[in-house]
Order: sequence, then structure tokens, then C-alpha cells
Amino acid sequence: MILSRRSILLSGITVAAAGALPGFAYAAAGTPKRLVFVIQRGAADGLATVAPTGDPAFAAARRAMTDETAGGAKLDGMFTLHPSLAQTASLYTGKQAHFAHAVATAYRDRSHFDGQNMLEGGGSRPYGRDDGWVGRLLTLLPAAERDAIAIAPAVPLALRGSVQVGTYAPSRLPQADADLIARLTALYADDPLLHPLWDSAVKTQELASDIGGNNGRNGAELGKLAASLMLPADGARVMMVETGGWDTHSGQRNRLAAQLRGLDQLIGALQTGLGPAWNDTLVIVATEFGRTVEVNGTGGTDHGTASTAMLLGGGLAAGGKVSADWPGLAAAARYEGRDLKPTRSLERVIAGAVAHHYALDPKRVMSTLYPDA
Repeated sequence: MILSRRSILLSGITVAAAGALPGFAYAAAGTPKRLVFVIQRGAADGLATVAPTGDPAFAAARRAMTDETAGGAKLDGMFTLHPSLAQTASLYTGKQAHFAHAVATAYRDRSHFDGQNMLEGGGSRPYGRDDGWVGRLLTLLPAAERDAIAIAPAVPLALRGSVQVGTYAPSRLPQADADLIARLTALYADDPLLHPLWDSAVKTQELASDIGGNNGRNGAELGKLAASLMLPADGARVMMVETGGWDTHSGQRNRLAAQLRGLDQLIGALQTGLGPAWNDTLVIVATEFGRTVEVNGTGGTDHGTASTAMLLGGGLAAGGKVSADWPGLAAAARYEGRDLKPTRSLERVIAGAVAHHYALDPKRVMSTLYPDA
């Protein structure tokens, strides 16, 4: 179902009041741009997503999960993409994907809440700002490209600011049990007005909370939904998509494979759904921090520091590359003896990509998105 911005408002959905990368330069202004920020809540393991298989210390550290990246696409002499990211690998081959590795925000502790606050708010310390980097970006954009929405139950911090944005999600009422959901679904089944709205709300809740479910097809449906909200002439031009489930303390091999499969299908469905508009779209995928180099006793990994960020879209100037000032994974090279050491600023990676995408002055973008940096 394709919903215009106007139909979203009428249907009662909640509305709340250079560069760091090589080869980035100013781009010529063209058709309206689209930006999608996908947040991986829970600290996604960048070492498994874009695995440094060329580093001898990697196999030794991940011996308990040696087949986790088997069959993945070789990106270059150092890095291998996780095998669940098949469509993303094709984008990489077509120079429409760029991976920034060993990146982190300025945050150096390991609290999900504080780390996500830093990632979204873009401040120099947790809870130092009540607006977010995407919300501040909107002030730099032409009026026609400011229409923003989040697939989330409330406006996330990243989108908050002086520009009004919307959300697409079910009510913020307490979580209902499965029996109540089924009874309400049956009740509304024959109602021509309420049935499609209820069905859409239930599906949105399912997709956003379990991107890896249904063998990754939840991710595909979420990508279709995102594309349907952005493709119309009066649709959203900036979007934030919340995904959870990335906190893989145990059983990481299968759990992360499902998560990444869902993300891969989200990206593929978004590309397909946007059609030619994909060429004017930038997708940024980032997480609050990474995970430990060593595997723990339950086949998982614990909270770490540096991770991987993904940049995707049809107009990347530095597509088909992995950018990394690689620190190595030997024990002496790790951050605090346990984590992948951050060697590049995630804030600068994001600001550089955004500046190129919108043909804006990189210094102005950096100072607006991250004024405390």
C-alpha cells in the first residue's frame, strides 16, 4: 500500500510537533535527494559484518565461530562480507556500497542507552543535547527535501529539532498479548475503514521489532514499506528506520545471520521499491558501538567499541570500497585489550557522506550536525 504524506496525516498516524571518505567532493545539484538512516540498536558486530579475514589474529580470536563468515563475498585482500548480505554484495560490486570500518562515535563506554544517545544526538557526551543530527541536517535542506518521517513508535532523538517530522507506527499503548491482537483483527476484518489501518499497524510493529524474522522476509516488507513512504511526489524525503535485535551475547552465529539477512532484504527491497530514485538516495546504516574481538563462553560476543558503518545508494562517489585505518586485532593492538580500536570518527564519516550527497559545504555540514565536536 502506497501512502502519501497527506494520507498519513488523514489516517491518524502520529505526527510530532570534506569529507571523511576518499574521493568525496562536491556533487552537482539534481533531482530531489532522499536520505535513509537505519539504526542498528543493540551494538551490531562489525567484525562479523565486514570480517577482517586478512588479519591473522581474526581467525584465532573467532575460532569458536570459524564458519560464521564462510562463503561471504571477498571485498578485497583484507575484508570479507558476511554471507547473509548477498544483495549488499551485489551493490558493492556495482559501486553502490561503501563500508567504513574501525569507526566509532566519541563515546567510549559500553552502555546501550548512552551509546545510542550519542549516536543519535551527535553531542560530545550522553544526554548533552535534546535534538539530533538528522533533525539539524533538515535545517540545511531546501523546503522540498525536509519532509521527514520515522518508522518508529515515537520521534527518535536523531530526528528531533526545529523542523516538524512524522512517525509511522501503531499506538504507544502497552504491549497487547497475542490473543487480544487476534480478537481485534477478527473484529475489524469486515470494516472497510479500520481493517486496513489495523492490519498496517500490526504489520509495522512486527517488522520493526524483528527484522531478522521469517527468514529475513520481515526485512523485505520493512524495505517495501519504507520505499512506499518515500517514492510518491509528496512522500517523505528523509527517513529513519529503527531495527533492534543486534545484541548478540549468546548464539551469535545464527542470530546475527538472521539479522543481517533481514537487513540485506530491507536494503534490496528499498532499492527495488524506489526504482530510478535509488540513484538519488543515500542509505546510512550505523550502530552505537561494536562487540568484543573474542568470543564469550556462550557462543556470543559482548559490548565493544569500534564497528562498521555502511553507506549505500546509486550516487556514491566512493562506492565499491572498504575504507579503514586498520589497527589490527592482536591483543596489544586492541582498545583496552578487548575491543577493535577506533581509528576513525563515525561522525566525520556521516558528515562527509551527507555533504557529498546534498552538495553542501563539508565544514558547514560537520559544524551543524556535530556542533560540539
